[in-house]
Amino acid sequence: MLRGAPDAEQPPPALDPRQQAHSFDQADLRRAPLATGQHRRERQEQLVDQARRFGAALVASGIQPGDRVAIWAFNSGEWVIALLGLTSAGATLVPINTRWKGAEAADVLRRSRARLLVTVTGFLGNDYVAMLEGEDLPALETTVVVRTPQWEELLGRASPSDLRELDRRAAAVSPDDPADILFTSGTTGVPKGVVMPHERTLGVATDWVRMTGLDADDRYLMVNPYFHQFGLKAGILACLSSGAAMLPEAAFDVDRALARVAEERVTVFPGAPTLYHSILDHPDRGKYDLSSLRVAVTGAADIPVELIRRVNDELPFSSVITGYGLTETGTATSTSPDDDFETVATTVGRPRPGFELRIDAPLGEAGEVVIKGPTVMAGYLDDPDATAGTLSPDGWLRTGDLGVLDERGYLRIVGRIKDMFIVGGFNVYPAEIENVLLRHPDIKQAAVIGIPDERLGEVGMAFVVSGSGDAANGAEILAWCRDQMANYKVPRAMEIVDELPVNATGKVVKDELRARVAH
Repeated sequence: MLRGAPDAEQPPPALDPRQQAHSFDQADLRRAPLATGQHRRERQEQLVDQARRFGAALVASGIQPGDRVAIWAFNSGEWVIALLGLTSAGATLVPINTRWKGAEAADVLRRSRARLLVTVTGFLGNDYVAMLEGEDLPALETTVVVRTPQWEELLGRASPSDLRELDRRAAAVSPDDPADILFTSGTTGVPKGVVMPHERTLGVATDWVRMTGLDADDRYLMVNPYFHQFGLKAGILACLSSGAAMLPEAAFDVDRALARVAEERVTVFPGAPTLYHSILDHPDRGKYDLSSLRVAVTGAADIPVELIRRVNDELPFSSVITGYGLTETGTATSTSPDDDFETVATTVGRPRPGFELRIDAPLGEAGEVVIKGPTVMAGYLDDPDATAGTLSPDGWLRTGDLGVLDERGYLRIVGRIKDMFIVGGFNVYPAEIENVLLRHPDIKQAAVIGIPDERLGEVGMAFVVSGSGDAANGAEILAWCRDQMANYKVPRAMEIVDELPVNATGKVVKDELRARVAH
């Protein structure tokens, strides 16, 4: 139930979480509560006022400093309002992946012991409130649905005394207090809660501003989901730090995004590699005026070289930056605007200021990437064994990624340790094969996994999205591969697919590909 203010004689009545629940349509997806124009100052003041009201409403509802507040919703102004309000109230943010089902979200709510949930219903056919029905959530006392009367009712509970208490709490927040608990994407195993203090979370944001040159004149199209650190720390918090205009996109649609770039003169458009694939391959891209675009930033464990070449050659960005980081570290390495194209296309740059990096292998050979720096996590939530296995007492974090350092100190990621497979005694790195495949003129996307082989132990299998969609091209592509790479690297099997399975942040979910082969 929704708790009343501590001094109230009777608590206010509990709200039906789906009271007049709103069904979201295309008009809602185009709403941009934080988009700025001639009324920028008024909108900023409105944002601050609503954030204070939300924070004070949490105070009135009994949320205490250190309590966890979860957000399970699409990118929107209300998401930002809830974030700023809960932070001011001394609470800790727990974002929930919008792709997750009820059982997955319930697991995070239970493990984080979240007392209040901000969510939506009817978004792209999902009713998150209904998904949680029947789940055992002993700590969860309040569920509030945005853009319904209950959202306004909750905000209306803020009294002058609650606002004064909110200001007192905001002033008392310590740099070492936990700001957020982001759960890993869960593409492998059970997601772990990454605990990040305020000072480190803000450090990710301010360093991203330095890396990109983001400033108050920029207009940032925010496709990266806010539940992910790319959308939260390199998005919301980076914009708040720099004064850039936030243009939230609830769900990525390439036509709508390109139209918005043209209409609102977007300058900053970061995203996962799959986002740039969608733009580059759009048949009507030429109909949109994209000349305002200034900064592109992408990152993944395996950024395709050919993708960076195409972004550089075919899109108007004046700065294309590739970077590397984890939920556990923030952005750890990046290229710079001064780097030549070959460096941007083939590496993820050098360590960011304050970071140290080492490879557990001789120079020029692949080994695990180990990182130490100012924005490395405090640890995993309630999991000292996992923390000890990942984070050393002196702050070095084992990433699980395989990388190679060149003589200049630039890092090239060659894959995940778990993705590497051994063919007849030779180590094979899927990212290397994928980059070769993407040079084929008919291949748009590629993913490679290892599969069992009776003679060689393991061999490669490639899943590719082709421009022609002709399944018969697989044999021709494999023949082409034999001229491009050592024989042990050539995939022994290939499947032409319509699309690769990806999670909400654009990462290919290779466990789904492995499961497909296993069945």
